[in-house]
Amino acid sequence: MTLKLSRRAALAGVAAAPLAATVAAPLRAAGHGDALKPLHARAFKVGDYTVHSLLAGSTGRDGVKDIFGGGASAEEFAEVAAENFISDSAAQFYFTPTLVDTGSEKILFDTGLNAGGITMALADAGVTPEEIDVVVLTHMHGDHIGGMADDSGAATFANARYVTAAAEYDHWTALPEGNGGADNVRAKVTPQAEKMTFIEDGGSVASGVTGMAAFGHTPGHMVYMIESGGQQLLLTADLANHYVFPFAHPEWQTSFDTDKDMASATRRRVLDMLAVSKVPMIGYHMPFPAAGYVETRGEGFRFVPVSYQMMG
Repeated sequence: MTLKLSRRAALAGVAAAPLAATVAAPLRAAGHGDALKPLHARAFKVGDYTVHSLLAGSTGRDGVKDIFGGGASAEEFAEVAAENFISDSAAQFYFTPTLVDTGSEKILFDTGLNAGGITMALADAGVTPEEIDVVVLTHMHGDHIGGMADDSGAATFANARYVTAAAEYDHWTALPEGNGGADNVRAKVTPQAEKMTFIEDGGSVASGVTGMAAFGHTPGHMVYMIESGGQQLLLTADLANHYVFPFAHPEWQTSFDTDKDMASATRRRVLDMLAVSKVPMIGYHMPFPAAGYVETRGEGFRFVPVSYQMMG
């Protein structure tokens, strides 16, 4: 069967495309006659815990093959892109912190690019920065620590304690001044050092929240298992920085990874665990609302976004 479009339908599709491309977040309906408002938070239930996915920012990037296709030929990379109906030259990046409300504590994982973005996203979840009890840093790249302080240097989360991997903190603070990433850590993270707890693999953040070593992306990159009421959710942070390429070919190197071979091995190990266990995941750079499942596909994997699972 051949699909044919009338000239009117074809022109309508072309006209609609630029508008669709500008939408950076899902839309929720307002009252009758009101404009639609971008939604920057979505809630899920994991046992007795409420997990909020927070969209703190989104931006487009070119040069996708150079970012996600280390070790792949141009033909291989383009084939995977085509199979998934996406471009092999440009992508949309998402920055999605996660808030876990245990009922006794509000635990924020990562803080986005800046204080404004995370504050806006938290507001859509009905939470103020002052209500955050714990801030967990999965690692210390700028898009994860940027929201810890505002432009004046004032702490965004004045009442919070902080948790991160000892290996991560030690790595960044040992680098000399003049290193951009390390200088950013000194500006954003070091002022909170006295309020910080350093954990190792298997360390506990709170009841039902456990850190797991997933080194490679950075020297102390951690993922976190959320468990409550017999249900689990793995917060994967930057284990995979795109929802297609690192899943389809975990061995393809990502330019953002510090130790690329270790990162690829860690990626395959954790994705295989998720595919076998069928435990859902929430990833920092997955398309909002960033949660989904992992299935095997050939010698790699596929990210399957949530629909109405975990709605509570």
